Amino acid sequence: MTKLRLAIVGAGPAGIYAADILLKTERKFDVSIDLFEQLPAPYGLVRYGVAPDHPRIKGIITALREVLDRGDIRLFGNVRYGEDLTLDDLKRHYHAVIFATGAIRDTDLDIPGIDAEGSYGAADFVSWFDGHPDVPRTWPLEAESVAVIGNGNVALDISRMLAKHADDLLPTEVPDNVYQGLKASPVTDVHVFGRRGPAQVKFTPLELRELGELRDVDMVVYDEDFDYDEASKTAIASNKQVMVIDRVLQSWRQRPSVNNAGGEASRRLHLHFWARPVEVKKDASGRATAFVYERTRPDAEGGIEGTGEFREVPIQAIYRAVGYFGSPLPDVPFDPRHGVIPNHEGQAIHQESNERVPGVYATGWIKRGPVGLIGHTKSDAMETVRHLINDQASWWQPEDPSEEAIPALLAERGVRWTDLDGWHRLDEHEVALGAPHERARVKVVPRDEMVAISRGE
Repeated sequence: MTKLRLAIVGAGPAGIYAADILLKTERKFDVSIDLFEQLPAPYGLVRYGVAPDHPRIKGIITALREVLDRGDIRLFGNVRYGEDLTLDDLKRHYHAVIFATGAIRDTDLDIPGIDAEGSYGAADFVSWFDGHPDVPRTWPLEAESVAVIGNGNVALDISRMLAKHADDLLPTEVPDNVYQGLKASPVTDVHVFGRRGPAQVKFTPLELRELGELRDVDMVVYDEDFDYDEASKTAIASNKQVMVIDRVLQSWRQRPSVNNAGGEASRRLHLHFWARPVEVKKDASGRATAFVYERTRPDAEGGIEGTGEFREVPIQAIYRAVGYFGSPLPDVPFDPRHGVIPNHEGQAIHQESNERVPGVYATGWIKRGPVGLIGHTKSDAMETVRHLINDQASWWQPEDPSEEAIPALLAERGVRWTDLDGWHRLDEHEVALGAPHERARVKVVPRDEMVAISRGE
């Protein structure tokens, strides 16, 4: 009986789901899976891309933990693909590889002044407040008025983190350096801008509703944005999610804080719709001073058009949350326009010729781009795994597929990798740090410290 030795690069939900689905799928061969992760801890964007005050979403970790804790998947953390381990290494020791590396950098927003001091990408800010080990420990939170560009859940996450009072984050796993930074923030107004109308937002109702529950934060919406066209009315009437979102927004219109009238909170979170980004204005030293946008309207064909009316909002910082983007991987085809590995249903292909790349597969955001919720990665993985199983004839023929080969190779190269037992040690350590303060955990942030704890050093 043939035994498939499979490498999966990326230990977030996409990689773990792919491993789990393959192990549970009916097949005519045994499977041995090694999961490689560049960070010392698993779970990817669930650990480093979800705001700390979202424990419900982090509940996904429980399901991922159950998969890893079965013991039929090996984890190698703190291993960088392309540096510690190359594609040639994988070909020497495995029959195939699935890349599940996600999308961790920001999509560009091409408008004048976006390079101003005080202009940031959402992904970098999320990495900071989630305690990612590879970003600086400090974040410049000096602005009283902030613009956030985008109408998806990431825009809501960072707006909520900017507007929320730091003390209200204390029961969560927020890192101490993040708490201290947010505690000192002088912010009074957070303005969120979306190109389209309230009925076309990409928020989920739960995320939106949470905004209105923030302590000492007034929600501000503007009556002019709610003059619905027929398409919006139809969307509200026919789509339950859009209907709930509209109900939440309409309830905020009834509050005294609307249009800045009568609100008593020390902070305000403004939602601006029908607003196309035009420019970030700068002062003589290059600092952001204002955000300029054009009012838009429906174009009767399902899109939007400009009205020619331009407005300016004074701000000292701006965050673009217009999407994530994938990063190229050494020796693997890459589509620079879409930020993905070019593929046919998860089978990697050469973009120019559409020819298959034997033994190389993709799943998750590096396969289809950063769209959809975490649950979508399951169907993604099923499609990829189906092809992997059927492609047995084109698998690599490794020189040494033994399970001992990889630990020996990493040790020879001086890689201080972490394993599943190490993750359990780090996990228990973080939970213990939080216990005296009645917190879920206190995240260890420095990479070296994470590695040392994991390895019991």
